Amino acid sequence: MQHSPPWPEPPAPPPPPLRLVVADDNPVVRAGLTALLSGREDTTVVAEAADGREAYEAALRHRPDVILLDVRMPRVDGISALPHLVRLAPVMMLTYSHETETVREALRLGAGGYLVHGEFTTEQLVRAVRDVSEGRPHVTPGAARALLTDLRGSASAHTEAQVPDTSGENWGRALSQLQSPVAESFRSRFRLSTREAEIMDLIASGMTNQQIAAACFISEKTVKNHINRIFAKLQTTTRSQAAAKWLGVV
Repeated sequence: MQHSPPWPEPPAPPPPPLRLVVADDNPVVRAGLTALLSGREDTTVVAEAADGREAYEAALRHRPDVILLDVRMPRVDGISALPHLVRLAPVMMLTYSHETETVREALRLGAGGYLVHGEFTTEQLVRAVRDVSEGRPHVTPGAARALLTDLRGSASAHTEAQVPDTSGENWGRALSQLQSPVAESFRSRFRLSTREAEIMDLIASGMTNQQIAAACFISEKTVKNHINRIFAKLQTTTRSQAAAKWLGVV
């Protein structure tokens, strides 16, 4: 007969804080982010940088868990530095820029997330940092809207359909390359609400429920409820069927 020990086992120690490099040419933004993220148990800023070259040198020296990277910086900007930085650590764009081409290029070059200032709380920022460190893409609504605008423009401009990989692993690239001959007038026959159409676009891009929830800042349960209604309206039972019908390839 086994006896439990007379005292409880000590709790497991908390994981070490994520080590971050903050790269932004605005010293006020850098200082604010450093103060925000260094005053917590789960994150700490190990270095700051004012441009892409400084960010690369800091990443080489400190080997951070995540690099927070602005887009527009003097000398070496974020987009130019990105291909070099992603070899050293996951990169999350943290910027005021949400132009479609910029968002698309950042994701194409390997950014693990794209956050637009003013669209997240401190807790959402920390959650996004952790998501990116663990390989889960994360974008805020402004970046998602830019991609959706590009997606819908491509749908009207192209004449050959292509069903994207819906595994969720390459959703950023799929979203930028998606082609469809189906105009908005075709899709209107499904009678999806604006939110349902947005979520259906994200499904067609290959995003998982978790990624959609992060992009739209809603819960996964809410995403599932939307998807159930979408499937009913499209008369489909799987994501691939829904994507094919939404893109007009069946």
